[in-house]
Amino acid sequence: MLFNSLSFLIFFPICIAVYYSLPKKARAYWLLLCSAFFYLKWNVVYGSLLGLSIVSAYTCAILIDRQKKKLHRQLTLTAALIVNFGMLFVFKYFDFFIDTINKVIKAPSGGGFSLLNLLLPVGISFYIFQAVGYVIDVYRGEKPEKNFVKFALFVSFFPQLVAGPIERSGNLLKQIGSLDEKSLFNKDDFIEGVLIMIYGFFMKLMIADRASILVSTVFDPEKYSTFSGFEVILAAVLFSVQIYCDFAGYTYIAIGAARVMGFKLCDNFNTPYLAENIKDFWDRWHISLSTWFRDYLYFPLGGSRKGPRRRFINIFIVFLVSGLWHGASWHFVVWGIMHGIFRILHEILAPKLEKVYVKTGYNYKSFSHRLLKIICNFILVTLAWTFFRAQSIGQAVALIKQMLTGLGLWQLSDGSLYNLGLDVKEMNVLLISIAVMSVVDLLKYKGKNLTKAFLRQNTWFKFVFFYLAIVIIAIFGVYGAKYDASTFIYFQF
Repeated sequence: MLFNSLSFLIFFPICIAVYYSLPKKARAYWLLLCSAFFYLKWNVVYGSLLGLSIVSAYTCAILIDRQKKKLHRQLTLTAALIVNFGMLFVFKYFDFFIDTINKVIKAPSGGGFSLLNLLLPVGISFYIFQAVGYVIDVYRGEKPEKNFVKFALFVSFFPQLVAGPIERSGNLLKQIGSLDEKSLFNKDDFIEGVLIMIYGFFMKLMIADRASILVSTVFDPEKYSTFSGFEVILAAVLFSVQIYCDFAGYTYIAIGAARVMGFKLCDNFNTPYLAENIKDFWDRWHISLSTWFRDYLYFPLGGSRKGPRRRFINIFIVFLVSGLWHGASWHFVVWGIMHGIFRILHEILAPKLEKVYVKTGYNYKSFSHRLLKIICNFILVTLAWTFFRAQSIGQAVALIKQMLTGLGLWQLSDGSLYNLGLDVKEMNVLLISIAVMSVVDLLKYKGKNLTKAFLRQNTWFKFVFFYLAIVIIAIFGVYGAKYDASTFIYFQF
C-alpha cells in the first residue's frame, strides 16, 4: 500500500481510530493486524517471506540467549543469517549473479544458466536488515523480546516496513514493549505527527514526482543522446533533488504516522545537501542504513583499529556492499565504488589540505570556504547519482560526456527547457517548492526546531496552516501518470 494512495487515506484514519479506542493490552495485536494488511495488500504470497524472517529471527534470538556455549551461539546466529540473507540473495541477487556468469562465459543468446525472473518483494532489504540487526544485538548481549506479537510488530510495523528507517531494538522495540504502560493519547504527538506527514507529502507530491517528469524525459534510454549538455546537467541536478525529496518524503510520512500513534522513529535525514564533504554527507543521508553498515559490517571488519590501509579497505568494502544493497546491477555497484573512492580521498587529503591552509593563512573556516565545499560536494554526489539513475554504466558515462559538451546557455531564454515535460506553470511550482524545502533545510541546519515552534502556536493558526497546506498539496501535487499514485523510489530496494 502506497502512502500517497486513496487506500492509505482510508486505511490510516481507521487504524488510528480503532487504535485509540482499544484497551492498552490489545493495541499491539491491532497494529500487527494493520501491518499485515498493509503489506499483504501488495502481495499475499510474498507475505510468507516477511513471516519467515520474523519467525527465524525471533526463534534464533531466543535460542542464542539460552545457549551457554559460544560455538552453539555462533551456529545459531549463522543459521539466522543464512535464512534471512539467503532469501535476500534468491529474490534480489540470484538473477544478477547468473546473468554475470552467463556474460563471463559468453553464453549465446538464450543459452547459459536459466534466470528465475522472480518479482522483487517490496521492502525486503529493509525488514531483513532490521531482523538481522536484532539477532546480532542479542548475540552481543541484549535481551531478546519473548513476546512474539510485539517482536513481529517490531519487524513489520507498517509506517517503516517497506522503506525504513531501519530501526533498532533499543528504540522501536523498546517502545512497543512498553505499549501497555503508554498513555492513550498525546495531543502534541498527534499534531506533530500530522505536521511531519504533511511535509512528507509536500516533498513527495510537490517536488519529487514533479521533478521526476523532467528527469525521466532526459534519462530516457532511447532519447538521452538528443539532449544538450545543459539539459542533462539540469536533469542530473533535479534527480539529486528528486531522490532526496522522494526518500526523505517517505521517511517523514513514516515518522509522522508513527508519531501520531505515540512512537518516535529515528531520524533518517539531516540536511544532506548542506554537507561539506562525503563523510559529512553519509552522516546525514539514510542515517539508519549508514549506522547499520557501521555497526554490523565496518566494525566487525576491524574498523580503524588495524591501521589506515586496512581502514581504507574496510571503507571501500562497506560502500561496495552499499551499492549492491541498493540494486542488483553494475551501475549501482559503480555508484557505491565512487562514494567509497570519494570517502577514502577525503580521509587522505583533508588533513593535508588543512596543513596547507594553516601555513598559507587561508581562512578555511570562513563562510565562503564552507559554501565552496558544500557546492563541490553536491557536484560529486550528483555525478554519482547519474550512475544511480541511469539504466547502465554506458548510459551514465555518455550522459557525463554530454554534460561536458554543448553547454550553450541559450536554453535559459529560448524556452526549450519547457519542452522537457514541464511547462512554465509546472516549472514555477517546482522551483517555488524547492525554495520552500531549501529554507526548511537551512533552518534545520542552523538548529531551529520548526515542529516545536509550530506546537507553541495558537489552535486557530494550526488549523489554518493544516487546511491551507492540504489544499495546496491537493491542487498542485503530482499524482503520477494519469493521476495514479506513483511509487517511492526506495520501494525497489
